[in-house]
Amino acid sequence: MKLLEDKIKSEGIVLPNNVLKVDGFLNHQVDPQLMFEIGKEFGRLFKDQKVTKILTVESSGIAPAVMTGLAMNVPVVFARKHKSLTLTDDLYTASVYSYTKQTSNQISISKRFIDKDDRVLIIDDFLANGQAVSGLFDIADAASIDVVGVGIVIEKTFQKGNQIIKDRGVQLESLARIKALTDDGRVEFE
Repeated sequence: MKLLEDKIKSEGIVLPNNVLKVDGFLNHQVDPQLMFEIGKEFGRLFKDQKVTKILTVESSGIAPAVMTGLAMNVPVVFARKHKSLTLTDDLYTASVYSYTKQTSNQISISKRFIDKDDRVLIIDDFLANGQAVSGLFDIADAASIDVVGVGIVIEKTFQKGNQIIKDRGVQLESLARIKALTDDGRVEFE
């Protein structure tokens, strides 16, 4: 998706340890017009999958997931990282490690919002090592629901996350595929 690649080139910041900072438009401040276009593109890419729900993990996956839900006219359910007083039992849970935050989180989805007849599309902001997607796969397995696709805004193809999805035989669509983050601060796309 050229619009996204151009945004990454103009506003993305390459940090040490293969980290790409895109907080100016994706995961801190959100560019709503870009998210709208991302949602339409995911809607187009997964239109034949008969998606009934979209799953994501709070918080950075919510904006692209909501816009995809809007484009596909289906609800969006996000896995919560922190328990609240209103989310206490009847939960599907999984553990997810965040490389950029160097912490593990227990993610949870209420059993009320997904059932065995759902055909879910997972949407997330980044795919690097695949931990968030793996956690959502674990929840889907526990709920006996079909994951029919995974949509990723930015994929680092030089890391192992895409193999987790390929091993499951699930359709993977990444809108920006990065093959390298260089020492001189450049982003190289596939």
